[in-house]
Amino acid sequence: MPQYIAFLRGMNLGKRRIKMDALRAHFVDMGFDDVATFIASGNVLFTAGSRAEKKLVSQIEEHLRRALGYDVPTYLRTRAEVAGVLAFRPFPVREMESEENTIHVGFWQTAPSAADARALTAIRTKTDEFAVNGREFYWLCRIPTHESKVWSLPEMKALTLPDVTARNISMLRRLAAQFPSEKV
Repeated sequence: MPQYIAFLRGMNLGKRRIKMDALRAHFVDMGFDDVATFIASGNVLFTAGSRAEKKLVSQIEEHLRRALGYDVPTYLRTRAEVAGVLAFRPFPVREMESEENTIHVGFWQTAPSAADARALTAIRTKTDEFAVNGREFYWLCRIPTHESKVWSLPEMKALTLPDVTARNISMLRRLAAQFPSEKV
């Protein structure tokens, strides 16, 4: 059966609080197997009989909307796709491995247009750089991310990119390391 990771946007922020055992129970109620969560920020691992991603996303979003009372945008990837995300090296090795840099991976449900992808990668500052690979973008930040002003730039605000949820690449590496016997 296919193994998936659901990256849920906006979990455990503000008034949107849910215990991980309750979140796991919702996924079990939907008929998924091998359900596990990874840290309390909306990362759910599971297996499903279906390979129809759009159907699974709709099922998860609708169930969580009914159960929790608010929308929970869901970004689904197979474990193999997450391995591909981690294997992709959009920046020089020294940048990718520097402990002073932070790299975030943004997950889209659908890839942006080629023009939007080019526009995002064209936005560069002394401290920030972007790369796009299919349904993911990579943000390299050479300062603490909360100090970056890149998201307030006019050219960033002018973009019409798809909705996104993002994760720190080091968290994604820890997530993948939880399954050493799996081909993640």
